Amino acid sequence: MSSQLFTPLQLHNITLKNRIVVSPMCQYSAVDGFANDWHLVHLGSRAVGGAGLIIAEATAVSPEGRISPEDLGIWKDEHIEKLKQITDFISAQGTVAGIQLAHAGRKASTFPAWKGRGQVPLDQGGWKTVSASSVPFHEKEDAPLELDQDGVDKVISDFAEAATRALAAGFQVIEIHAAHGYLIHQFLSPLSNKRTDSYGGSFENRIRIFVQIIEAIKKVWPEELPIFVRISATDWADGGWNADEATRLAQILTDLKVSLIDVSSGGLAAHQKIPVGPSYQVPFSARIKKETNALTGAVGLITEAKQAEDILQNGEADLIVMARELLRDPYFPLHAAHQLGDDITWPVQYDRAKPAH
Repeated sequence: MSSQLFTPLQLHNITLKNRIVVSPMCQYSAVDGFANDWHLVHLGSRAVGGAGLIIAEATAVSPEGRISPEDLGIWKDEHIEKLKQITDFISAQGTVAGIQLAHAGRKASTFPAWKGRGQVPLDQGGWKTVSASSVPFHEKEDAPLELDQDGVDKVISDFAEAATRALAAGFQVIEIHAAHGYLIHQFLSPLSNKRTDSYGGSFENRIRIFVQIIEAIKKVWPEELPIFVRISATDWADGGWNADEATRLAQILTDLKVSLIDVSSGGLAAHQKIPVGPSYQVPFSARIKKETNALTGAVGLITEAKQAEDILQNGEADLIVMARELLRDPYFPLHAAHQLGDDITWPVQYDRAKPAH
């Protein structure tokens, strides 16, 4: 009998061959937003390793939306060619290619970890950031510019244009990044959104830009292909975005025909207190799945095959979205299948190394 982890999942007109998803993980290796051979090998090796879905890292919908100057981008047509080479390779391995569309807001213009900390100065290639309100992430950082209506409209159109390019680049799943303290999350949370217009104050106002982005993307993204969203279920900080609001949002997203909710947490407040441990975010996925009937993805220190299988068997998620473990071991899915007793197809080039069952 096949495990849940290696049971296919139908999403609209595509089928994931298993429930293992490569989480978007920034590589800080692009120049002017362009993908290169590092991204081809990084993402391609995880397709060879047997994941069902690979979601490319947070890819900026505008230059000012990059987390760092070295982030991937999809704000101009010239970015498409290399991304298409990558999606062609992923698809050839029987894996579905996805991309996370993102705008970092006030958390943009930062150094990659190995180059420094905090904001990149303007004279070193940094830029002025924008946000829901003029509230910095760290009190020592420069405050972002508060987006006016024209700025909000540009963000919405940037996401839609990025989705159009993603389709041309061969991606079959897009994920809208509304978690980890980036721009959409900055609108959702009262800790970062101090606006008094139609985008601030009430829950309905704070989710407005998110809903408008989804509606704009749906106009250009085929109905037969899935749209995912990643949300933070809580800010882990008093007075912030919380699990009750996240569950309420999840129901609205489901009503908007969002295909799956990738449930993470945190990232908005520098003073957050996160009780990190194995599967620590899974209860948020479980609650949203139970209370809204949404399909969900579980994330957060999921590192073992049995752990992933148990989450699925317990009905706590529909997909297992893994990050660091798949950096350590691109072939985790091949090894996990053996551990769970599943006889799956290996790449023919590697078949002679397949363990006997």
